[in-house]
Amino acid sequence: MPSGSFSDPLSTHNRSRDRRSYVNGEMIRGITNGDDAVLVGENFIGANDGVGAWAQKPRGHAALWSRLILHFWALEAERDASVTSTASTSHEPNPVAYLQTAYEHTLEATAAPNEWKGTTTACGALLHHVHEATSLEPVLYVTNLGDSQVMVVRPETKEIIYKTTEQWHWFDCPRQLGTNSPDTPKANAVMDKIRIREGDVVLAMSDGVVDNLWEHEVVQNIHESMQKLGQKDQSNAGDNAQEVDGHMLDVAKELVKAARNIAEDPYAESPFMERAVEEGLAMEGGESGIARGAFVLAHYDAGKLDDISVVAALCRRRKG
Repeated sequence: MPSGSFSDPLSTHNRSRDRRSYVNGEMIRGITNGDDAVLVGENFIGANDGVGAWAQKPRGHAALWSRLILHFWALEAERDASVTSTASTSHEPNPVAYLQTAYEHTLEATAAPNEWKGTTTACGALLHHVHEATSLEPVLYVTNLGDSQVMVVRPETKEIIYKTTEQWHWFDCPRQLGTNSPDTPKANAVMDKIRIREGDVVLAMSDGVVDNLWEHEVVQNIHESMQKLGQKDQSNAGDNAQEVDGHMLDVAKELVKAARNIAEDPYAESPFMERAVEEGLAMEGGESGIARGAFVLAHYDAGKLDDISVVAALCRRRKG
């Protein structure tokens, strides 16, 4: 997660001293970074990217949409965990159904009289297992809608084991959930099952990362971070869960720093700039601004200034 870049948790109109946000009597989970939202659980991580153009619209609140979708999504995953997470179960989780329920709950929570408009992409990774002859082996259920990304990296071999594919309506207009959008999880979300192993690093990232860093830069950054932290043999990482969490927080911070350096460099080359050139939308030495509905494209000749959010998780076997 970013270092010092997250905003305070979404405030409410409650006048009490408790400024934490609640919905349906529960504190809203996750954390907000601009219009992004990220969440870390024991076996679920996610990163949603709210569409910032809603800030210019009456009752627009993309950050609330990204946060609520992630909150309700995590709740649904937890509620089903009692069935899906026991060692003896053969029942499979259904992250797309969880996301559909989260979407419906968010529609209800943002409807009149407390109407808030917005849209958000959504990506999440849920850790589960499969039964082998003598053991349980990890399987990752990855769900994506839009252009945020889940990536699985094997640091010791510098391999990308898996990454999600961006979903766009057109350039820089991703599939998204929310106000006026035709997209729904049931119809448009993509779910993949990936066999992973201990020591793999799972990343959930907003497009502020993938628009500014090429894949090989992400992999190299993760590899170097894990080496610096003395985690060459990740499968034998320390027994202290809090210590490991701290290590992965540092890994995420380093990736955010690298993406931010490109985003703020007016002369940098970036994947976003490259795609813009392919679309014929870039102008050398200046800005190109093209409005498409509620979306404005600009600064194609450099890094892309955007909210940058990362969750980094390490696959480890429980002790005992």
